[in-house]
Amino acid sequence: MKNNSDLSLKTRREFLRTTMLGGALSWTVPAFLTNTFSALHAEAADSATQVATGKDANILVVLQMAGGNDGLNTVVPFANDYYHRARPQLGLAEKDVLKLNDEVALHGSLTGFKELYDSGSLAIVQGIGYPNPNRSHFRSTEIWQTASDAEKVEKYGWLGRYFDNACSGCDPTIGVNIGRQMPQAFAAAHPVGVSLENPEGYRFMASDRNRRDGASVTEASYRKLNEPEEGMMAESAEENSGASIGSISGRVTHSGSALDFLERTALDAQVSSDKILAISKRVQNKAEYPGGQLANSLKLVARLIGGGLPTRVYYVSQGGYDTHTNQANTQQRLLKELGDSVKAFMDDLKGQGNSGRVLLLTFSEFGRRVAENANLGTDHGAAAPMFIVADKMKAGLFGKYPSLAPADLVNGDMKYNVDFRSVYAGVLEEWLKTRSAPILGKQFEPLKVV
Repeated sequence: MKNNSDLSLKTRREFLRTTMLGGALSWTVPAFLTNTFSALHAEAADSATQVATGKDANILVVLQMAGGNDGLNTVVPFANDYYHRARPQLGLAEKDVLKLNDEVALHGSLTGFKELYDSGSLAIVQGIGYPNPNRSHFRSTEIWQTASDAEKVEKYGWLGRYFDNACSGCDPTIGVNIGRQMPQAFAAAHPVGVSLENPEGYRFMASDRNRRDGASVTEASYRKLNEPEEGMMAESAEENSGASIGSISGRVTHSGSALDFLERTALDAQVSSDKILAISKRVQNKAEYPGGQLANSLKLVARLIGGGLPTRVYYVSQGGYDTHTNQANTQQRLLKELGDSVKAFMDDLKGQGNSGRVLLLTFSEFGRRVAENANLGTDHGAAAPMFIVADKMKAGLFGKYPSLAPADLVNGDMKYNVDFRSVYAGVLEEWLKTRSAPILGKQFEPLKVV
C-alpha cells in the first residue's frame, strides 16, 4: 500500500492525463496521440511537487484595450492650459470629469473606476511607455506582449516566459484567453494555455493560422475533430464599432514540429473543455453586469475563478480604441463599458470571497497625440496611463503626469515617465511571487503597487 509521500509524487497533471483521460477517453483519442500520453506520463512522473495554482494562489487578469486608447481624455489634466489649447474641441471641461485631485480627473464615464479608486482598489500609473516608441499597432502590441526593447524582436511572450519559468508541470489551463486567437503574450517554449470564446463552443483555437510550413493543413484537420456541432455555438460576441481596431493578438509561434504541438494541444484541450464547460454551468455570477463583449468575458472569468479552475493568468480584450475620427462618442461608450464591467467583476469576486486573490491589469499599445486632428479625433501617440485593480494593493496615483508644454513633446507626443516593464516586474515579483529578471530579460525596478 502506498503511503502519503508516495501519493504526493503523483501530480495533478499526471492524475489528469493518466487516469481520468486515459481511462475515460482512451477509446476516442486518435492513434497519433498515443506517444503524447507516454511522454506526458513520464514528464509528470519527474515532477515531485505541484506548483501553486489559481485554486490556492494569486490570479492575474490582463485586459488589453486594443487600438491605442487616448490617455489624455481618460486620465484628464483638466486644469492644464496646454491641454485645452491642444484640444479646443475634444478637451474635457471640469464639469465633465470625475476629479481625483486639483489637477487630474477621470473621464466622466468612468464612474465604475471612480468607485474603485475611492474604495482603495484602483491604482493609476501615469506616463507609461518605453524608449523609442513605435506607432504601428502591430509592432507596438508585439513590444507590449513580449516585453521587448523597441529594436529587438522576441520569440516568446512575457506571460509565456512566466509559464516556462515558474509553472513547469502545471495544468494546461494555467493560462486562459477569452477570445478567438491566443495572444502573443502567451507564446512559450513549452506551450500551455487554452483559448475560447464561450464554454459551449469550446474548441482548439489556432495560434498560428498562416504558417508556410504546411502546418495549416494539419491544424485544419485537428480543428475539424474539435468543431462543435451545428447550433452548439452560443451567440458570438458583438463586434466593436466606431473604430478600426477590434483586437490585436500578435503572432504566436511554438517550438517543435507542428504535429508535436497539435498532439500536445489536442490532449490538453480534450481534458480542459469538459472541465471548463462543467464549471461555467455550475457556478453562478454574484453581481449584475452591464451588456457588451467585455462584460461577458469578465463574467465568464469570474465563473471560472469561482469554480476553482487552476488558472493563474486570464486574458481578455476590448477593442475599438483607434479613434482617428469622431472620438468623443466612441471613447465615452468604450470607457463606460470598461469601468462598469471591471467594477461588476470586482463585486462578483467579492461575493465569491475571491477578490483578495485577483489583480487586474490593463494596457493599450500606445496613447494618442496631444493635439486633436481635423476629424475630431486623435492620431497615434506614445505615453498613456495603465490601470491596476485589486483589493490588496497600494491604490492611488503613481508616476508623474508627462509635461504637455510644446517644448517638452517629441514629435507631438508626451515623453513617458515609467517603463511598462517596471509594472510587469512589480506584478511578477509582488503578486505572482517569482523573479522578474529571467522573464523580462533583465532587471527592471519593480513598481510597488502591491
